[in-house]
Parts: sequence; structure tokens; C-alpha cells
Amino acid sequence: MKNDGKNIFAERLRYARDQLRGWTQARLGEETGLPSTSISHFENPESTRKPSFENLRRLAMALDVTTDYLLGRSEDPMGASINDQLYKNVQMLTEADRQFALSMIQNLANRNDGLSKK
Repeated sequence: MKNDGKNIFAERLRYARDQLRGWTQARLGEETGLPSTSISHFENPESTRKPSFENLRRLAMALDVTTDYLLGRSEDPMGASINDQLYKNVQMLTEADRQFALSMIQNLANRNDGLSKK
């Protein structure tokens, strides 16, 4: 998806709604509690109307993408949310368990690297 940066939010919102979820503007409105006319304004690249922080959060949660993706700060619609979940879980571990988890992740990465070289 090519974008000059000017209307990235409108384009990414439309892409996430239409291509990633296959939803209409009305369906996204239902999922977020926003009027479909608001969704239409947000997706219009010519519109100056932008969502509030709360509405941005609602849109991202309903579409299961990150706010960073919608705002153009990340190219991966869902990657950061996986990292966020891992980070939250790691914070709940003891230091010994963190070291064990790190070792496991390194072993998996090495195993996958070996598989990709075959």
C-alpha cells in the first residue's frame, strides 16, 4: 500500500476495515459504537476530520490492529500487539524464568534459522 504520508490514516483505516476484516463502514460503526458517517469521514482522504484518542483506540481494537499501524508509525498491522502481549507476560516472570524464556526463544529462533537455510 503506497502512501505519501499525508492521508495515511484514512488509507490504513479503509484497508484494515475492507481488506483485513471484510467489513462495511456500517459494520465497523456497530463494532465501535460510532456512526457509519463518522467512519466515512475518517476514511475520506479529503476530510479534515480526525478521530479523538478514544475513538482511535476503539477503531484499532475493533479492527484488531495497532494504533501505530493506523497512524503510520508501523508497517505491521498486528505485530506490535503480539510484542506488547509478550512484554506484558515477561514482566510478570521472576528473573530466573525470564532467563529461561530468553533461552527458549533463542533456541526457537536458531531452529527456525536452520530450517530456512535448508
